[in-house]
Amino acid sequence: MHSNRTVTEDRLKRVLDERIRPAVYPQSVPLDIGIWNAPGEPVPVAEGLAAPRTPIETGRPWGPPWGTSWITVTGVVPDEWAGRTVEALLDLGFDENMPGFQCEGLVYRADGSPVKGLNPRNQWIRIGAPVAGGERVELHIEASSNPVLLDYHPFLPTDLGDKETAGSEPQYKLARMDLAVFDETVWELVQDLEVLGGLMQELSTDSPRRWEILRAVERSLDAVDLQDVGGSAAAAREQLAEVLAAPAHRSAHRISAVGHAHIDSAWLWPLRETVRKVARTTSNMTALLEENPEFVYAMSQAQQYAWIKEHRPEVYARVKKAVADGRFVPVGGMWVESDTNMPGSEALARQFVHGKRFFLDEFGIETEEVWLPDTFGYSAALPQIVKQAGAQWFLTQKISWSETNKFPHHTFWWEGLDGTRVFTHFPPIDTYNAQLSGKEVAHAVRNFQEKGSATRSLAPTGWGDGGGGTTREMLAHGKRLADLEGSAKVVFEKPSAFFEKAHAEYPDAPVWVGELYLELHRATLTSQARTKQGNRRSEHLLREAELWAATAAVRAGFPYPYQELDRIWKTVLLLQFHDILPGSSIAWVHREAEAKYAAVGAELEGIITGAQAALAGSPTGGTSVLFNAAPHSRSGVPAGGAVVAAPYTGPAVTAAPREGGGFVLANGLLRVAIDARGLVVSVYDLEAQRETVAPGAAANLLQLHPDFPNRWDAWDVDTFYRNTVTDLTDVDTLELDAVGAGVASVRVTRSFGASRVEQVLTLSAGERRLDVATEVDWHETEKFLKAAFPLDLHADRTAAETQFGHLYRATHTNTSWDAAKFEACAHRFVHLEEPGWGVAVVNDSTYGYDVTRTVRPDAATSLTGGTTTTVRLSLLRAPRFPDPHTDQGTHRFRYALVPGASIGDAVREGYRINLPERRVPGDTAVAPLVSVDHDAVVVTAVKLADDGSGDVVVRLYESGGGRVRARLTTGFAVASATVCDLLERPVGGAVSGADAVELALRPFEIRTLRLARSGR
Repeated sequence: MHSNRTVTEDRLKRVLDERIRPAVYPQSVPLDIGIWNAPGEPVPVAEGLAAPRTPIETGRPWGPPWGTSWITVTGVVPDEWAGRTVEALLDLGFDENMPGFQCEGLVYRADGSPVKGLNPRNQWIRIGAPVAGGERVELHIEASSNPVLLDYHPFLPTDLGDKETAGSEPQYKLARMDLAVFDETVWELVQDLEVLGGLMQELSTDSPRRWEILRAVERSLDAVDLQDVGGSAAAAREQLAEVLAAPAHRSAHRISAVGHAHIDSAWLWPLRETVRKVARTTSNMTALLEENPEFVYAMSQAQQYAWIKEHRPEVYARVKKAVADGRFVPVGGMWVESDTNMPGSEALARQFVHGKRFFLDEFGIETEEVWLPDTFGYSAALPQIVKQAGAQWFLTQKISWSETNKFPHHTFWWEGLDGTRVFTHFPPIDTYNAQLSGKEVAHAVRNFQEKGSATRSLAPTGWGDGGGGTTREMLAHGKRLADLEGSAKVVFEKPSAFFEKAHAEYPDAPVWVGELYLELHRATLTSQARTKQGNRRSEHLLREAELWAATAAVRAGFPYPYQELDRIWKTVLLLQFHDILPGSSIAWVHREAEAKYAAVGAELEGIITGAQAALAGSPTGGTSVLFNAAPHSRSGVPAGGAVVAAPYTGPAVTAAPREGGGFVLANGLLRVAIDARGLVVSVYDLEAQRETVAPGAAANLLQLHPDFPNRWDAWDVDTFYRNTVTDLTDVDTLELDAVGAGVASVRVTRSFGASRVEQVLTLSAGERRLDVATEVDWHETEKFLKAAFPLDLHADRTAAETQFGHLYRATHTNTSWDAAKFEACAHRFVHLEEPGWGVAVVNDSTYGYDVTRTVRPDAATSLTGGTTTTVRLSLLRAPRFPDPHTDQGTHRFRYALVPGASIGDAVREGYRINLPERRVPGDTAVAPLVSVDHDAVVVTAVKLADDGSGDVVVRLYESGGGRVRARLTTGFAVASATVCDLLERPVGGAVSGADAVELALRPFEIRTLRLARSGR
């Protein structure tokens, strides 16, 4: 037989595009249109509805960047349409290829009740099915003229990302605003042909099924009268009935489709716009649920539910009803879909505490799956946090974006750094915005790596990123794919139903150990330094506020600020969203984040000041009290306590000129040589009698790289950035800054490009640590600034702090997996060691780092003498998209080099640099509420229980990676001590009735204790 395959396939495309789809709406009449442009920010619905309208015609421009226009359409259904299905077609000027990334609208009735959202793939409003004819139509659209930033030529710098720089030029032209007859038979024919055509293209040309479908499509197209599509659509559908009825094979892959709209809580739009995106999407989804009993929709992020509860209560009422019906499914259990690399230990735990508690309080639902499809890599601490929050399943999709290595599993057990495992799924459909097209479904089947052992995968189905959700077309595709030969079997069901079935059929799934590192978007560890510093500072201020407020409440009856802390935590958790904390949002988002962090900081400082004042007593003769919020004692101040400060009487730190220029600082533990360039050329450990700095190298060397990745400017750094480097060695000034009172410091200033940097290097008495305070006035573009520490250490791995512990990464590039981790995340420290001697680099606000190895020239023999290891902290970048002015201005960083450091020293110094002592006027020492007799056991939180009972909650973890036995002693009378989950719910009986608790902890184990106070 002669083949006409390509002719028929090309014919299908043209006939669908040019004849059948346009015939879905065979008759239409225009609506009358009026518009009111709201001044400034969005107005309440009642105000928008009541505002006067000015007539406007289709084709006319509307909407300045980030503006809101209230558009009213009115008309009358023609009498001759009686008995037909009629819809309003409301096109704000959409580009159908950009759902979620441009203008959108929410449609209201005249009484203010919401109907549904408008977006490029959802432009219709049902008027009646059938209509009687003569009905008067009045609809009001709250239209948002959000500008397009990620255009067909992506990553171009633009000032449209902030309303302060975006100007007032209209962004859109009103398009079709009509009443139209909806021909359901033609619409169904479109769905038939789309599903069969998509499936056909994915089947092998050797497959009989492909040819069966081709012939049926050919017959169907022959049956279409191109001059009367509506009149011939039923006959065309009859030609497809047989191939649509052929059942799937018994061994067909099973796809659990879950209605979904991955809504970024901020990204190329500000937070306030996300509130409206959520309202539009949930309005659409609740309407779709009412019309389609087989449909199930899942939504994560408790913050987004809280937004519509506060700002759109009428929409929230519909959501609550749908949740109660079991078809609108809260998932995820986190406050937002946060980044998981950079949030601190407590912050990542509180994402689950606040998220799960919201779902429990609002809906009585215990969410059991973690839903993070789009986050940029996943911390090895997550499995234990997930389990301790009462969840048992984990879902992500983003790992499919990795550029170097293909992840080997789609369903697997993920083992975290403490050994906890969580059942995990990674959808092989490779998108969290699935449309259930034939191409996508076929890709999921081919791609699924568990073939022969498992048969199930999940498909998050709906337009996302900017919202939109599932469409009626996607549901139609799902119905046809439920049991169709040549395809996977598709069914809409809850995520929990998928996980239960997947777990049951594959309980012995393979195990992946350690972090889920995304081999992409590595620069998100550095972009927008002010946002990252605000996060780090806020996390530590929250620790202090809870600690001192709880201590003052127990010791002095201080009123514990439950509501204030709850609100502040939720603000900080929101700003950890995976496009805010990573620095990949528009300028408006980061400007707003900086303001929020400033407000949070001021409020927390007020709480801390009030609590410490209640504890410190009255100053006598100018006395003061030193408070230590760190989890280790220092300078004679116990962890979590305070002592009356004594004047310094310790040894002096010396500073002397160095031969050839510069200075030598010494404190009896370290001798630090700073050369005439202001670079650290020696840090000698006097006790160990060994040099820290690699021979011939200089530490605290600032290095500047060009930084223009191939795409995703704020997100990515590509390996070729290392090919070109400028060492910043020219010095403007070099001088002693301070000598005395137990410290000596040197001040260095440099200029480069349009920027300037000032550094103060300080050596303190009794400390095995060189502190560096850096201030950069940064005015570079597309540059990457690093601080390098070449170390005379032969180390094949680094230990980098993560939540509740640390993880090891290779310093070599033996495998493609090792090489891909050329930029990685660390919290407060990076540690390297040879047996018996190590070095830590600690910081107060950076996250990105890299490590390389260099052959060491042996000075004694002039032969190669092993390798040295260089650690570099990533300080600043200057990408131009999506914020063209990223990080311009002044930044301050603090970091320190700690020679001779063990892991325990690295932990201790990391906390020290982030939690300096506070000196408060007073005369009263403060005993800690709790103390632990083993330094490896780190207390991350001391607070009062969230339920207002007055119980003290303590969270701690083993920080060294080994098993420990320790005793926790309380500084108050305890009636009982109970082990709890992260939500402070008991998970075991009382462990002690006395004022001490014996602890036996596994490596990196988290333990939460609830201590009931006696006499309450």
